[in-house]
Amino acid sequence: MYTLDLSGKTGVVLGVANQRSLAWAIARELHAAGARLTFAYAGERLKDKVQALTDTLAGSALLECDVTNDDDIARLFRRSGELMGKVDYLVHSVAFANKEDLEGAFLDTSRAGFHLAMDISAYSLVRCAKEALPLMPSTGSILTLTYNASQRVVPSYNVMGSAKAALEHEVRQLAYELGSKGIRVNAISAGPVNTLSARGIHGFLDMLQVARDKAPLRRAIEPAEVGRAALFLLSEMSSGITGETLYVDAGYNIMGI
Repeated sequence: MYTLDLSGKTGVVLGVANQRSLAWAIARELHAAGARLTFAYAGERLKDKVQALTDTLAGSALLECDVTNDDDIARLFRRSGELMGKVDYLVHSVAFANKEDLEGAFLDTSRAGFHLAMDISAYSLVRCAKEALPLMPSTGSILTLTYNASQRVVPSYNVMGSAKAALEHEVRQLAYELGSKGIRVNAISAGPVNTLSARGIHGFLDMLQVARDKAPLRRAIEPAEVGRAALFLLSEMSSGITGETLYVDAGYNIMGI
């Protein structure tokens, strides 16, 4: 019988921007279960906000990482290994697209904007997994965050839908390649949550209201619900699950309307 005692476990968490971040909700659950965490922040603009949060979690470390830079990613995991000894869990909650590519027509997406969204939102998972691998024990677990626009048209989500579709394919491909090493790779497809990144999407409040109206539970989800689902997928409680996308969206994804 498994218990959620993660004492002695360590993780690297990418994507915390503020207290509403899904990555932060996941980190809080991991820490409460006993895991020690290294957090990566993207640029000096976010450092103080992220540090104010991570300082509340005893034993945590904070390192800068630009996920468009291979050397930065390698440095992140090297330093995390030095500080923590190993990496049991990798939490990837990183996504970005230019504002102009999240407005108007998908047809107007620039080549540079498409490449940037794919680089940060999708390729970064591949590179992070590669750098984490030498530090991961055979019970290691990788988790990323996706959204249902990977499968359906969500107006104004545009290039981010393409990036999330690529990300979900990576989950399956990485699950296959890392399975022989005992490492599992999964994703959570969360319903709309009022996060900093979500507010950058044109019409987000309309998306949130539609989800509330149409979901079987007739409400939006809370970050803590994503955090608890992530704790399950990262821990040995889900030891037989890999390559999967778990929907945490109050049931919205099952609806045909």
